[in-house]
Amino acid sequence: MAGQSTAYNWTPPEGGVLVKTIEAHTGGEPFRVIIDGFPELPGATMLERRRYAKKHFDHLRRALMWEPRGHADMYGGIVTPPVTPGADLGVLFMHNEGFSTMCGHGVIALATVAVEVGLAPMREPETGIYIDTPAGLVKAHAAVEQGRVRSVRFHNVPSFVVAFNRTVNTPGWGRVHYDLAFGGAFYAYVDAAPLGLRCIPEDYQRIVEAGRAIKRAVTDSRKIEHPLESDLGFLYGVIFSEPAADVHLRNVCVFADGEVDRSPTGTGVSGRLAIDHARGEIATGEAIIIESIVGSRFTGRVVETARCGPYAAVVPEVAGAARILGRSEFLFDPEDEIGRGFLLR
Repeated sequence: MAGQSTAYNWTPPEGGVLVKTIEAHTGGEPFRVIIDGFPELPGATMLERRRYAKKHFDHLRRALMWEPRGHADMYGGIVTPPVTPGADLGVLFMHNEGFSTMCGHGVIALATVAVEVGLAPMREPETGIYIDTPAGLVKAHAAVEQGRVRSVRFHNVPSFVVAFNRTVNTPGWGRVHYDLAFGGAFYAYVDAAPLGLRCIPEDYQRIVEAGRAIKRAVTDSRKIEHPLESDLGFLYGVIFSEPAADVHLRNVCVFADGEVDRSPTGTGVSGRLAIDHARGEIATGEAIIIESIVGSRFTGRVVETARCGPYAAVVPEVAGAARILGRSEFLFDPEDEIGRGFLLR
């Protein structure tokens, strides 16, 4: 084709900004790694950087996550310098609604990308990567074989249960029972069956409707507080669960503004480990497998017990696999109004 050889020599129009990304997924859940072009984020902590990004660069989040560059269920992370001595890098997670505090599938994807593209030195058989997140330092370990990352396991921040078997009245779904736990973000954990739901793709739209209704009802009915950081004190999502034949549970997480996680949700698995351990249903060191709505799986186990303020907590380990899909350069043209972002569902 004429001009094909010169296509990559194209120069953006004056005034445009190029943002470079590596595209990946973890268990089917997208993770867009922003590696260059995003403005510098000042702050001595990741929470300070998160506040700055929310105040000054939310328009860039929308442009990167929303259509036409993304979609309603897009997810991504901005790579930053670390803030903790000994950490390798930092990350700010983002989605259709804003900037989240922690993301398990994002850690797995970011560790995979960092090792495979050279953001961190590759070591076989395992490469350790310490990642600063708004929720705290996360220790990831990438299993490396023949120059490829085969899987990633990470030790999450201390996770804990706030309340068992609480109830809330929801329009259209009646009285709903839930457990409230923190695994880097707060979730309401709900059994799917009493609501007439299955954690399967055919129930996708009804799961979104129920998740939104329950999230609003729980948020309106109680104050969500983290004992150490006020910025972490909000209900991020609702996790529906059901028994499955050859795994511990099948999970579907509805988070942010009605997003559905295609992966088993790393922070959700962390909170589930805290719940099951507190109930005596799993022992420290015992591995469980959680399956997602598309059939991808994470393995989780409690590494050790801990405390988080007044709460008995656990240190969870979550393991899964990510794959790189490609790389992109996105142009932000100041004359392109519709390119600033929109959503259709």
